[in-house]
Amino acid sequence: MTPISRRTLITTMATLGAAAWLNPVRAQLAGKTLTLVVPAAAGGTTDIAARMLAEPLGRILQTPVVVDNRSGGNGNIAGQLVARGPADGTSLLVQYSGYQCITPLIQPVAGFDPATSLKPLGHLIDAPQLLVVRADFPADTFAEFIKYVKANPGKVNYASSGSGSLQHVTTELLKDLTKTFITHIPYRGTGPALNDLLAGTVDFTITTPPPLLPHLRAGKLKALMVTGRTRLAAQPKVPTALEAGVPLVATSWFAVYGPNSLPADLQGRLSLAIRQVVESENFSKRAEDQGAKAVAMDGAELAALGASERNMWNRVTKLANIKAD
Repeated sequence: MTPISRRTLITTMATLGAAAWLNPVRAQLAGKTLTLVVPAAAGGTTDIAARMLAEPLGRILQTPVVVDNRSGGNGNIAGQLVARGPADGTSLLVQYSGYQCITPLIQPVAGFDPATSLKPLGHLIDAPQLLVVRADFPADTFAEFIKYVKANPGKVNYASSGSGSLQHVTTELLKDLTKTFITHIPYRGTGPALNDLLAGTVDFTITTPPPLLPHLRAGKLKALMVTGRTRLAAQPKVPTALEAGVPLVATSWFAVYGPNSLPADLQGRLSLAIRQVVESENFSKRAEDQGAKAVAMDGAELAALGASERNMWNRVTKLANIKAD
C-alpha cells in the first residue's frame, strides 16, 4: 500500500467512521477466531508483542484473537503454517526480524521464502538488544566482561534463540569486533534460553529487553551493554556499545504478516486495524515499559525495511560464516 493510498483510506475512515469501514472484515471474521502464530516459545519478545496486539485487535475487529506458539526451524515452521494457511484473515504471523531477514540466508526452504510467501501487514515494535549476564558472573561492567572473556578464551558461553537468530549474529559480530572466542549454545526460542541463563547453566545472552526487565529489576541478571544508538530509558545506567568503543548497533523489530494469497482489500483493512492498535496511547506506553518503541508502518514500508535488513545481515552472516544447525 502506497502512502497516497493509505492517506485515502484514512480519509475514508474519517468520513465513514472506523466502525463502518471495518464492517466487511468483521463480517468475514464473524464466528471465527483469528490466530496470531508466533514462531517462538512463550516468554520471548515476539510472544510479548503478539499478546500486546491480541486483545486490542480483537476489540477492533470484534472477534476472538488467540496466540499460538509454534517454535522450531528458526521460524520456518510458523512461517510456512501461515503462508499455506487460509487467505481469510484468520491466520496471521507475528514475525521477528531475525526470522524474516536472516533465516532465509542460512536455512532456505524449498518453496518458502518469507519475503515472497508472506504479505506484510504492519509493523509493531522496535527494540534494541541488551547484553545480560547471570547474576554471579565475575564482571559488573562491559569493560570487565570483555577483559574476562579475553582471559578465558572458549570458556564463556552464550545462549541464543537459535542458530541464525539476531541474537546469534549480533553476538558473533561482537566477537569479531572485540577479537574474542565465546561458545555458542542455541535454543528453540528466547524463553528456554532465558530459563537456562537464570538457572546459571549459561553465562550470558544478547536479546531484546521485554523478557529481561523483570529479572533485571529483581537482581537476577546484570545488564552490561545495549546495542542501540542511545541508552535505553528503562535501563538508563547501561551504556551503549558505541560508548564503550565498539561499533556495534543492532536492533530487532516485530511485525505482522499474512499469507501472500491474502486479497488486497482484506490486507488493507487488517493493516489499518493493526495501525490503529500500534498508534494507540496504551500500546505505545506498554511498549515503552518493555524497553521497546511502538512504530507503525504499512505493508509497503515494512517490505522495504525487510529488504534493506536482509542485505545488511547477508554481509554479516558471510563474515561470521554462520550456518544453520
